[in-house]
Amino acid sequence: MTVKATDILKEEHQLIKRLLKVLAAAVQRLEQGQRVRPEFFLEVADFNLNFTDRRHHRKEEALFASMVAHGLPEQTSAVALMPQEHGQGLAHNEDLRGMVRRWQAGDDTARAMIIATVNEYAAMQHQHIHEETHILFPIAEQILPPEAQDELAATFERIDREDIASHANPNYRALMETLEHEVGLR
Repeated sequence: MTVKATDILKEEHQLIKRLLKVLAAAVQRLEQGQRVRPEFFLEVADFNLNFTDRRHHRKEEALFASMVAHGLPEQTSAVALMPQEHGQGLAHNEDLRGMVRRWQAGDDTARAMIIATVNEYAAMQHQHIHEETHILFPIAEQILPPEAQDELAATFERIDREDIASHANPNYRALMETLEHEVGLR
């Protein structure tokens, strides 16, 4: 039986949704005046850069290219917007890093900016995941033949191997559990 590329991406979306819950809990703690390590947000930013962008988004963009190759109009579909939204997520991630550095340097006003940036990022990510899961992935499942699904699964495996071979990336699920534990979700 062919593994659907969209099933792999949906599973990865679950990990990203866990990250969004972690961020919500961390922001709530900041809003309540509880302690959250500034480095916590840097670990989240690293997760976003390494897992969400360098791994997950590469897979999605391979899916989108395959969808276009199989007849989905590139310029008139949501496929054209997804890479732009991926870029917006990266921009939020860089903003978060900058604010954390300011906070570490003693600028307590950066905490409020972190809260605003995280809330904006989370809202964007929830919408983005919803669009992919409920609009793009069903279209992909309709238009991609089994051989295209197999090719994508092989591409996804290659991306995972490259990520693991880089030795720069942690076990993302274990990191997520650590972050969840730190904000009281485990």
